[in-house]
Amino acid sequence: MIAKTVSYFDGEIECIGQLSIPESSEVLPIVLVAHTWKGRSKFEDQKAQALNELGYAALSIDIYGGGVNGQSVQENQTLIEPFISDRQLFRQRLISAVEFAKSLKGIDSSKIAMIGFCFGGLASIELVRSGYNLAGCVSFHGLLQHSAEPFNKVNSKLLVLHGDLDPMISPEQILALQDEMTQSRADWQFISYGNTYHAFTNPQANDIELGTVYNHDSDKRSWIAMTNFLKEVFDNVNK
Repeated sequence: MIAKTVSYFDGEIECIGQLSIPESSEVLPIVLVAHTWKGRSKFEDQKAQALNELGYAALSIDIYGGGVNGQSVQENQTLIEPFISDRQLFRQRLISAVEFAKSLKGIDSSKIAMIGFCFGGLASIELVRSGYNLAGCVSFHGLLQHSAEPFNKVNSKLLVLHGDLDPMISPEQILALQDEMTQSRADWQFISYGNTYHAFTNPQANDIELGTVYNHDSDKRSWIAMTNFLKEVFDNVNK
């Protein structure tokens, strides 16, 4: 596996990601990894390497630009706010990462997916809302804020992996997302893990007051669900 820091651009904004590609003589599917509200970090880069073990190339993307990392809950909230408020900005920043991935040597440009965590989970959902045609998108304990932007015809399959005790997500938000996807005739799945809080895939999450708590079983189960989903959507490309 070869891992390296890469730069790509959304207009004049330089985004700094990490690309990791397993050694292979064949062109490979690629999975983009969208970061939490902290920004791209070791957590996302490790997820990219775990995707390499499944036989996929992976790109940890930088939504904020400049490789910025938040240092507090307040700073993280400030970082995500421009993208929560302006979904066209959000969508374009994500599409620029996908277009970069398509241009990479050794990549099958028809087999691209995105996974994301927390804010990155919302990124996966927002990319689906944009109407962009990917093989599939996966949200792990994603934020589910509704978009005021009209959603386009959904062309990407969607898997949402959610903790039932996540205090950041209301039942109304869940129903709104499900209704939205159904109205758009999307191919969507929503899995809710019982007794599971926000950030359940992050072993460093242990703040019960904030509602971010690691859950080993839900972490393992959700990764298996993602693995099966990616295999299915990549196998069905061009069928």
